[in-house]
Amino acid sequence: LKSSVSLERPLDPRGPVRAAFSAEASAMSRFQLGSAMLFINLFVAQAARVPWNAGAMRRLATGVGRDFTGLILGPPGGGKGTISKRLVRDFGFHHVSTGDLLRAEVRAGSELGKAAKAHMDSGTLVPDDLIVDMLMEELKRAKSNRVLLDGFPRTVAQADVLHQKGLPVSAAMNLAVPFDEIVKRTSGRWIHPASGRTYSYDFNPPKVPGKDDVTGEDLVQRDDDKPEVVRARLDTYQQQAEPLVEYYKSAGLLAHFDGEDQPDLVAQDRRSDAIYASLKPYLHQQLGEKPDGK
Repeated sequence: LKSSVSLERPLDPRGPVRAAFSAEASAMSRFQLGSAMLFINLFVAQAARVPWNAGAMRRLATGVGRDFTGLILGPPGGGKGTISKRLVRDFGFHHVSTGDLLRAEVRAGSELGKAAKAHMDSGTLVPDDLIVDMLMEELKRAKSNRVLLDGFPRTVAQADVLHQKGLPVSAAMNLAVPFDEIVKRTSGRWIHPASGRTYSYDFNPPKVPGKDDVTGEDLVQRDDDKPEVVRARLDTYQQQAEPLVEYYKSAGLLAHFDGEDQPDLVAQDRRSDAIYASLKPYLHQQLGEKPDGK
């Protein structure tokens, strides 16, 4: 597993627990003392089956995998959408994209949506507190206690607000996809405007370069898919993301995934598959569960 995880190891309660009994224990009846020792032995037996990490402590305190908030980080075009869908499928996460959430609240005309729209219409940024309030309302409707945040927080200030509002991040998963690879893949995408058919010169090229397979009409490249635009977008992301990545690294909550430990998949241009091959067992460990989900 290629990751820079640095989680503090909690104290292992499987030590000499009997020493915790004071001299007053001698006054207990045989029945009371026996009951107490039975409880301790059951606890120790359960503890022996659980890997002692942050996920395991949550498991003992709140139940299997409850109250786990994951944050997925990564550059635009780096495969966050693909990875998020797999995490929802395999771990039962409630996936929250704050961009989608903001647009949905505005369309619904909720009180929070109206407040957000007022800021948007005036050309000002939607305040962090308002976005977090939207997020908290969304989580009240969620059926899963496992949350996957996508797109928020983007800054250290937003991370602090999130923590203050009672939703601290349990693990920050950074998809470290090489920028050159993103530029190549994105800039190789061309579309047929009339039908919306999309081609990629890497894995789904048109039969005739520059022409739609069905109509023979010219293909076009969207402005935001042009190499110079993609590169500028990635540079902006890096400037914004570096402080946040350092923030979670300092807190011991950051894990990097680049897929380089799966060279065969990377060579097949399957970077997302390579990353997920390492990310999946990492999350099992953080949740304190075995690969079969138990």
